[in-house]
Amino acid sequence: MDSWQQNIKLYASYLSDNLFIQASAVVLSSWLLALLIDRIIANSIKQFVKRTRTQFDDHIIEYIHRPLVVSLVLLGLASATLLLEPQQQVRDLVFSVFYTIAMLIWTQFLLRLTLATLRSYAQNPNRVPVLHPKTLPLFENIAFLLIISFAIYFIFVSWDVDMTAWLASAGIIGIAVGFAAKDTLANLFSGVFIMADAPYKIGDFVVLDSGERGEITRIGIRSTRMLTRDDVEVTVPNAVMGNTKIINESGGRHEKYRIRVQVGVAYGSDIDRVKQLLTQIGVAEPSTCEDPEPRVRFRRFGPSALELELLCWIHQPVLRGRILDRLNSAVYKAFNEQGIEIPYAKYDVFIKSMPTKPE
Repeated sequence: MDSWQQNIKLYASYLSDNLFIQASAVVLSSWLLALLIDRIIANSIKQFVKRTRTQFDDHIIEYIHRPLVVSLVLLGLASATLLLEPQQQVRDLVFSVFYTIAMLIWTQFLLRLTLATLRSYAQNPNRVPVLHPKTLPLFENIAFLLIISFAIYFIFVSWDVDMTAWLASAGIIGIAVGFAAKDTLANLFSGVFIMADAPYKIGDFVVLDSGERGEITRIGIRSTRMLTRDDVEVTVPNAVMGNTKIINESGGRHEKYRIRVQVGVAYGSDIDRVKQLLTQIGVAEPSTCEDPEPRVRFRRFGPSALELELLCWIHQPVLRGRILDRLNSAVYKAFNEQGIEIPYAKYDVFIKSMPTKPE
């Protein structure tokens, strides 16, 4: 019995003095702890977050699963390295490798978490106006560049790389690029403000200050594209769109658009009968809106005619041309049938006397 106890003490003394075995035990313990946490996350926490209404917490658990496991294993390896007491240079090299691996793993986690957060927030109806599905790619790219830049900086610092010269060079390059691409940057920021302010959207009919009229087909970061009624695509830089007057015919409380049929009748015409006839034409047109209903306005006494307007609302601005054609045709036919004269400018010339022939 004494011999058996003495052997146990000798074996325990051997284990306590053998650093390699201690280091292996630390690594094995960290791996078992990582495996345990992996099982807990996979079986318990995932089942719990599935009961929530949102998918955001599901993404967090899914993304953090791998970084936690790898970090625990790296922590065990780092502790084992300290137990082995290697040389300073070897220890610094090993720690830099571990730090780089951890930074890569957690950078990937931060990227995925940031993108999931931006996408979830962009779909929230109570979001900040500047962040919505159209501006989402811009914010994703900015977040990607910032996270990657910070990760590279800290990795270089872990390898004792002096970043002062690199940062100074990056600043000079940034200034040079800024001056060289000032128009591109102006279009970029204008595109962000257009998407945030939303003066128009895809499908709207707009009229530019220069006279072009068409449907917005695409709102990009650099430019806006518009398809005219002649099926010609016009590309306008966002810097121009952000600093010009734009008439959005599809904007306002609703998409309905009012059209005006201008007509003149001869002096002496029955004005009440003319108004009644024009109202009937507006109501009979199937493409006009019932609310607001068509109405007629007597505008002014013109030089050659009594000038009136038939005001009708249509459902979409794109229908303006074809409905105006039908209304003008109906007005002309109805006036001809009713004997209502549509005058045109006439001038009477009175000759007081004829010139005499010279004798």
